[in-house]
Amino acid sequence: MCALPARRVQRHHAGVRTSKNSCYLLCSRSNGISSNDIGRLLGSNLKILRNIMLQDDTEFIKVWRKTSKSLIFYESGWIYFDNYRCCYSSLLPQPELLYKLPKTEKIEDALLCQCPLTFLNDTVLPKASDQKPCLLALTKDWLYRLSAETGKCLEHVYLSSRLKFRSLGWDSCQETFYVKSIKNKQTVLEQQACVDNDILMRLAIFRVFPLDFVGMLEISKKIFGKTAVDVLLSQGVLAISHSSKHVKLYSFEYILEKFRVEKLSLGQQWDINGSRGIVGEAPFGVPVNIHIHECPPVLFEMSYLESGVQIGGHPWHYIYTPNHKRHSGTHHICSITDGTLAKNGVQEMRFDSVEADWIFFHPDDSGRIVHAGPSTINVLKIMADPGCDWKYEIVADFSITAARDNNVPEVTVTASGRTVRRRFQLLDDDPGQESFRMVKYEDEIDLLAVVEITGTENEGQAHLRLHDNKNGLLMKRVPLKEPWDVTYSHEVYFDRDTIIHTVQDKGNTFSCEVYKMKRRSD
Repeated sequence: MCALPARRVQRHHAGVRTSKNSCYLLCSRSNGISSNDIGRLLGSNLKILRNIMLQDDTEFIKVWRKTSKSLIFYESGWIYFDNYRCCYSSLLPQPELLYKLPKTEKIEDALLCQCPLTFLNDTVLPKASDQKPCLLALTKDWLYRLSAETGKCLEHVYLSSRLKFRSLGWDSCQETFYVKSIKNKQTVLEQQACVDNDILMRLAIFRVFPLDFVGMLEISKKIFGKTAVDVLLSQGVLAISHSSKHVKLYSFEYILEKFRVEKLSLGQQWDINGSRGIVGEAPFGVPVNIHIHECPPVLFEMSYLESGVQIGGHPWHYIYTPNHKRHSGTHHICSITDGTLAKNGVQEMRFDSVEADWIFFHPDDSGRIVHAGPSTINVLKIMADPGCDWKYEIVADFSITAARDNNVPEVTVTASGRTVRRRFQLLDDDPGQESFRMVKYEDEIDLLAVVEITGTENEGQAHLRLHDNKNGLLMKRVPLKEPWDVTYSHEVYFDRDTIIHTVQDKGNTFSCEVYKMKRRSD
């Protein structure tokens, strides 16, 4: 077979961004002008999907509905019912059942793992099953690794016969995760004997791809303070929350290097303080091999009024509400380096509403901040202060506003027949006006998805507004067919060509509505 001569393609100058329509991208691909890099090829395909989605003759059609007596969860194309025991795929034109697990122990929590074909240093993972998506399912004493496609148990780890575990969380997404026990409570015998059990809870940390044990530690009130009430691990930072409304951050890397008494792996024999067992096997499970006997250095400490502390942005900043009533309803944006408040760093959204505003760091890699309320969504940027290199200011990138008329005339007729028109101020989230309820980000097609509600006091109508993530321009408005009752909890997911709306209905039942993208035929 002879090799065809390579087609010469004119390259654009570096730094020049070009816009290509779907037809151009498809023709280029059919002619062989495409990258061999899977990531770039996927990016090109997603641009085609976005272009088609935003055309006027493309609509979203409801294709499926299912009810449940328990919470419904969704992630990356999988819909979970019955506490993760029943799984449907939403990647098909209509969701289809993938598997249904037998009812044995209750699944307390779960994490979805999706791994590339190669791991560090381009090495292939040891097991073929490690290269496919899996579900980490937690019961009170077992951790299971299940196939995300079939539900087959691939691995199981026994955690403890003495402790009960309740939740899972990512430390570093798709790399390390933690299993958190329930809070420790004093027994009746301990109370009668005046024994103070200072252990708040325990954390077991694992690596994924392949699944392995890192260590387990105890959160002691003697070490971290008597007011400690909760803990989480994120991006290598151990965060301890206190009942006095302040949070302290510690380096988990420091804790691991200083306090881990023995490095262990799953299936390895261990002998610590006279106790022996095999890591991850009954009856002893995983041991406490990280013994914190003194308080580690505090990286960061902050007192707050409400909503905790968020850390993010470029460069690193944190958002919080100072612990004083006069600051209620404000959000302060400060540099994490020295705690300096940024110029224009106090963000306050003035409105009359039953619902509060909300603020968060943008999920994309831009380092921006999203501040949303019932009538306005502000996207903010952290910029270097022109007057001082080491100070920063908060500037508006763009805003999204709801259409509304705040001054509505009220017409009354007096006893004499005279008509009186009086104007009054409506609430910003009044049922008769457009109001924003959610802001989501679809990272693969770079769109902001905003849930907008209009309607009457009894029943609302929801639309999903799709905005350009770079400038906030409204690109499309998608109606959701089912009514939106604000007295019940709702969740909306926007994932490529699929919209999923889950809602808690009357009688504590739950429903799931699935919409699929479709070209309208004339």
